[in-house]
Amino acid sequence: MSEASALRAKFPLLVANPGLHYLDSAATAQLHRSALDAVVAHETGARANVLRGSYRLAEAADRAYEAARQSAARFLNAASADEIVFTGGTTAALNLVAQSFGSLIEPGDRVVISQAEHHSNFVPWQMLRERCGVELALIPVLPDGTLDLACLAQVIDGRTRLVAVTQCSNVTGARTDVAAIAAAARKVGAKVLLDGAQAVQHGPQDVQAMGVDFYAFSGHKCFGPGGIGVLWARAELLAAMPPFHGGGGMIGAVTAEGYTWAEPPRRFEAGTPPIAQAVGLGAALDWMMDLDWVPIHAREGAMCEALIDGLRRIPEVRLLGPEPSSARAPIVSFDIAGLHPHDICQVLDAQGLALRGGHHCAQPLLAALGVEACTRASLALYNDEADVAALLAGIVRAIGVLR
Repeated sequence: MSEASALRAKFPLLVANPGLHYLDSAATAQLHRSALDAVVAHETGARANVLRGSYRLAEAADRAYEAARQSAARFLNAASADEIVFTGGTTAALNLVAQSFGSLIEPGDRVVISQAEHHSNFVPWQMLRERCGVELALIPVLPDGTLDLACLAQVIDGRTRLVAVTQCSNVTGARTDVAAIAAAARKVGAKVLLDGAQAVQHGPQDVQAMGVDFYAFSGHKCFGPGGIGVLWARAELLAAMPPFHGGGGMIGAVTAEGYTWAEPPRRFEAGTPPIAQAVGLGAALDWMMDLDWVPIHAREGAMCEALIDGLRRIPEVRLLGPEPSSARAPIVSFDIAGLHPHDICQVLDAQGLALRGGHHCAQPLLAALGVEACTRASLALYNDEADVAALLAGIVRAIGVLR
């Protein structure tokens, strides 16, 4: 059995659909068996609310929830599990920072984002600008979708309080030079937020080595359940930030006259958290940390290069994003003039190919690339050469059908 086949056998949906070529992992990666088993075991053996329960089920739920926090801390190489805040996903984590850390930013201060951002790391900062008058500046993209780092010294100036960028684009897969961004931010005392949603399915991350201050990702991007995400932030930043939501669990004490806040991370986890989802995420992250990522990365890179090379050979196809393939995560988007991506995806679906078409919640980037929409294939560790071959043949057939 090949490595890809052995990995694919761990994903129940893929096992149940042997003819499916699933190429939409950038939107949602498939759920690993260990995560599913962990959720079922929790819901059938330890379903109870966390915090202050004094019976065995509640204590078991507390232990499982906090064990998941420990798993997330290990996955990110966080200094402490107390730096891990569970959220509803990447979008919720980014909005938390925009609301909470954003409340510490003064009118006239600058927040820097890039033209390559997903709307989740674009709109919250536009809302902050409307709310309190911060200045929002953009790092532009080059024609291949990579960030124009030549302008960093001009864009990241002395008024900059935060630089919020993607680790790699959800459209082109273009990898951000995080070290260059972090160095430019440190020169002016700005903090760095990294949207890791498209990086985490390709292995554990090291937030300390990257030199960033905030990191956000979603469980459904890294083989875990939906409805759960993680915000990591340095302890001193969380301690300085006010809560985003009010309610149970996030308080120290409440009187008729006022309230006090709990210490992080509880300060940012008001209400009943996604307990079972966190448990499932912890299991997925533990599984990922046990993998040997060197051969997986090599295989993903080879598949990405084969896909790019094959698309180059189809005259009607315009590739989007950087070349060579080593400059990107295994995400490949393309445009076929005169054909709408939704039509392409429907024809491909009839051939057992699952791709995504549209603007991918990145309209400023697509505008810079000169398209309104595109078709995207995203590869993960359970894909193999047969998926790439099926896609290339399918695109040729789709062009014939739609033309």
